[in-house]
Amino acid sequence: MANNLLQGKRGIIFGALDENSIAWKTALRVHEEGGTFVLTNAPVAMRLGKISELAKACNSEVIPADATSLEDLENLYQKASEILGGKIDFILHSIGMSPNVRKGKDYGDLSYEFFLKTLDVSALSFHKVMQVAEKLDIMNEWGSIVALSYIAAQRVFPDYSDMAQAKATLESIARSYGYRFAKSKKVRVNTISQSPTKTTAGTGISGFDVFYDYAEIMSPLGNASGGACADYIVSLFSDLTRMVTMQNLMHDGGFSSTGITEELVEKLRKMNG
Repeated sequence: MANNLLQGKRGIIFGALDENSIAWKTALRVHEEGGTFVLTNAPVAMRLGKISELAKACNSEVIPADATSLEDLENLYQKASEILGGKIDFILHSIGMSPNVRKGKDYGDLSYEFFLKTLDVSALSFHKVMQVAEKLDIMNEWGSIVALSYIAAQRVFPDYSDMAQAKATLESIARSYGYRFAKSKKVRVNTISQSPTKTTAGTGISGFDVFYDYAEIMSPLGNASGGACADYIVSLFSDLTRMVTMQNLMHDGGFSSTGITEELVEKLRKMNG
């Protein structure tokens, strides 16, 4: 149900690939709530995905940009402000990629060249997105910037590999830049630590089905869906959360606060006869 929570607000959504991606679902919800935005993704991702379909559904435009390139980000912001008719109120950073994970590299045999690429794409790009936005003075006061994270930033999930370090860096950047942006423009910066979600990127991780099922058993409310995450992002873009900043917000059905559940105890009992 739409409540016009984002009526009159303008923004940029990074990372929509296909209908399974959280950025895609968020774009649809933002559109429902009256927000206008431009969509962006790296040129290679745009060739693989269906972003033009989403743009049509949301009466939006697509501007290709590599979020690791300062030049591309400057071009993106300048074109976005022309298309949208002024400064922007929200940004979603839904970007993550590990060449080490994609190539199946063991954690004790990582390519450090790949590791640096993981950090650049999945974490440093968030700093670049905000640094260029600040330098170009593209954000309106009381704007909201959100990035997607995962609990592997705090806990060990072996198959998540160097993405765990990238997410830890991402969350740290949100705190440091959140402080800076709050002081200068009252812009808030938060990360959402989302349940395992069946996106194209998520399902590419080895053993994903197992830890999706494990998280489902360990979460009193069950895993939070991509659609539910989109709803949460809308709330963070709205004026209802103006005093929330520099937080890593757990959106995981209670997983992060649960030690063990009856369901898991029962499964272990059956395994042990």
